[in-house]
Amino acid sequence: MYLPKLCVFALAATALAASPTVGTLNVQIREYELPTPKSFPHDPAFAPDGSLWYTGQAVNKLGRLDPKTGEFKEYALKTPNSGPHGLVADKEGNIWFTAISAGYVGKLDPNTGKISEYRPDDRAEIDPHTPVFDHDGILWFTNQQTNSLGRLDPKTGEMTLTKVPTPHALPYGILIMQNNMPFFCEFGTNKLASIDPSTMKIHEYTLPAAGARPRRIALAPDGTIYYTDYARGYLGHFDPSKGTLVKEWRSPNGAESQPYGIAISGDGEVWYSESGVEPNTLVQFDPRSEIFTMKAIPSGGGVVRNMVATPDGRLYLACSGVNKVTVVTLNR
Repeated sequence: MYLPKLCVFALAATALAASPTVGTLNVQIREYELPTPKSFPHDPAFAPDGSLWYTGQAVNKLGRLDPKTGEFKEYALKTPNSGPHGLVADKEGNIWFTAISAGYVGKLDPNTGKISEYRPDDRAEIDPHTPVFDHDGILWFTNQQTNSLGRLDPKTGEMTLTKVPTPHALPYGILIMQNNMPFFCEFGTNKLASIDPSTMKIHEYTLPAAGARPRRIALAPDGTIYYTDYARGYLGHFDPSKGTLVKEWRSPNGAESQPYGIAISGDGEVWYSESGVEPNTLVQFDPRSEIFTMKAIPSGGGVVRNMVATPDGRLYLACSGVNKVTVVTLNR
């Protein structure tokens, strides 16, 4: 089933809030220095046991932090210069990761340290970027430079690729809707897109602002989507059921704020980081009041490229340029 195309002229003038109300964010931010210097932690992930996992992109490792004890454990990858980028845990606690530099999808069994690698049967070139599991246990992933969406069946190892219709679209952040449809950002253009899991057909939705560049994406409890518009410095709200932009808001630090990693907590609060300011900020947006609250990341952040909300009311962040991972406790 496909959704109607977005009409670029459908955005009403009232849908744009130019001057957000900003308050002070009340959260506890605890940062942890990684064991290996200059690891460049790119993405974080939440595992079933509550641990925080991260990709050490610059040192060819995956890492695990136990937030209860502060203990780290690192796992070296078997293929040199893999460039681990994104990662996600399956229900059994295996860690699946995208090797953006070496062109494969990997699986780490933390119990044994065994790493399995998956590539297209036809040896097609891929640069796996961000992975996510759907409700059936199928792994989906974006391929940024090779401009495609990937589908991997962990049971068979079969990988299927579909090219994005728009050239140089740079598929980036991705999520799974309640109806099991993957939805993703096209960072190279002003579009969001969905892919039909049955037919692998991609449907694109053009955002009204020609300069919009959606980079990361998060799913709200009501089935709508929030995304960070990195190029323009906006937070956007999109309704997939209608195929239309609901509203957008200027980020507190404006056009140069470069909103990046984003997550939504269980109560529907939207969280993201502004990567274009120093120090980077952690921003909370309340969809009900449309009020922003904000706090600086103590270490400066070094660009928070991705974040994840945990079921128990925390946020996991990877602070790439300062070699730290961060646990944020949301005070209620």
